[in-house]
Amino acid sequence: MSAAGELIVGLAVLVGLVGAVVQVYPGSLIVLAAVLVWAVVTGGAVGWTVAVVAVVAVVLAGVGKFLFAGRYLTRAGVPGRTLLLGGALGVVGFFVIPVVGLPVGFVLGVYLVELNRRHEHEAAWRATVSAVKATGLTILIELTGAMIATGAWVVGLLVT
Repeated sequence: MSAAGELIVGLAVLVGLVGAVVQVYPGSLIVLAAVLVWAVVTGGAVGWTVAVVAVVAVVLAGVGKFLFAGRYLTRAGVPGRTLLLGGALGVVGFFVIPVVGLPVGFVLGVYLVELNRRHEHEAAWRATVSAVKATGLTILIELTGAMIATGAWVVGLLVT
């Protein structure tokens, strides 16, 4: 691949890594797509090895984030419906309050849903904290998968 092509792939990987953190768009899938484009164009044993490592890392992270977060929320007694409604209010918040509306809306949404469900401030707040921790866990897991894919790509760049 040409230097310009590698630069474009690198920029796409960077955009994907940011997306893995901010969770507004599918960052790890963008990283994976960019790395796969590089792998296909590069070809050979190095390209296909990088492709396999990237796919395995991103798929395992995708599965892992749902398993670990789901288990964490189940132990905390927070139903999936709460997260869905909290996420919906987060999307509304994204448009109402620039920059910080998504997390503010998510936290407020989870709190309000849990307050309505549990009728107790302390229990609703504990559920909200658990939901925020689970969200942080999913971000870390997705970022780890994207970073492993990125690391494989960087090693592939150095080898070729």
